[in-house]
Amino acid sequence: MTESPAQPVTEPQKPQSDECCGGGSCCPCVWDTYRAARKEWLKYQQTTDKADK
Repeated sequence: MTESPAQPVTEPQKPQSDECCGGGSCCPCVWDTYRAARKEWLKYQQTTDKADK
């Protein structure tokens, strides 16, 4: 049985300009969520790049 990766396979998309209020009081901010998802995606990319070599 093959487990699916915990990390996203596709690159997360940046939030649209109308998705952020710009007030800085949202917790978490859409940008925080994006950055966390992108960080996990980049880790996934690095591990798959090493596995391919």
